[in-house]
Amino acid sequence: MLDACYSESAVQTAVDLANTLKPIKGEDALETVEQLRDFLDDHPQAGPAGPAGPPGSAADRASCRPRLTRADLAEVRALRETVRAVLERAGTDAAGVAALINDGLRRSRATPALRHDHDRWWTDVTSDSDRCAAHLAATTLSALASVIATLGPARLGVCAGQNCRGTFVDLSRNGSKQFCTRTCAHRASVAAYRSRRGPR
Repeated sequence: MLDACYSESAVQTAVDLANTLKPIKGEDALETVEQLRDFLDDHPQAGPAGPAGPPGSAADRASCRPRLTRADLAEVRALRETVRAVLERAGTDAAGVAALINDGLRRSRATPALRHDHDRWWTDVTSDSDRCAAHLAATTLSALASVIATLGPARLGVCAGQNCRGTFVDLSRNGSKQFCTRTCAHRASVAAYRSRRGPR
C-alpha cells in the first residue's frame, strides 16, 4: 500500500518539472516567467492554499500567478536541479538522495496536514512560505520521498533510450519500467529489431 502522502499527480508534477530540461537536445522549457506561469497553471496542485482559495481554484490562479517574478523563476530552476538529481541518482545513491530531499523539504518549510474531502482522508504536504518555489518543493519532494518509502528508490530513474535523458517514476505493479514514454520504448524496440536483423 502506498504512503498516505503519495499523490500520483504530485509525482507527475515532479517528473514534469525535471523534464522541462532536455539535456541531450539542449532544450529548456523553463527559461521565462511566462513558461513558469504556464507550468504552474498545468500543475495546479503545486500552488499555495490559503485565503485566495485552494490550489487550482480560479481564485488561487488569479492571486498567485500574476505575482511571479524572475526571482521565482530562478528559485524554481534551482529546485528543478534538485528534483532532477533525485530522479537520476535514486537507484544508485539512495542515501545521498534522501539527504537532498530532506534538505529541500527543510528549506521549503514543508509541513504535513491532514485533509478531508469527498468522504476521503489524506495527508498533504504544504509550505507556509509565500514563495511559489517553496510550495512546488513541498509538493514534488514529498511525493518522491513517499514513492521511495513505499516502493523503493529503484522506482525513480532515467530513460534507457539511447538519445534521451528523460526522467520517470515507475508506479507499475511489477516495477519494470525502463523508458520515460512509449515513444522511447518503441524506438528502442525498433532499433533492437534492426540490430538483430543485421545489414541487408
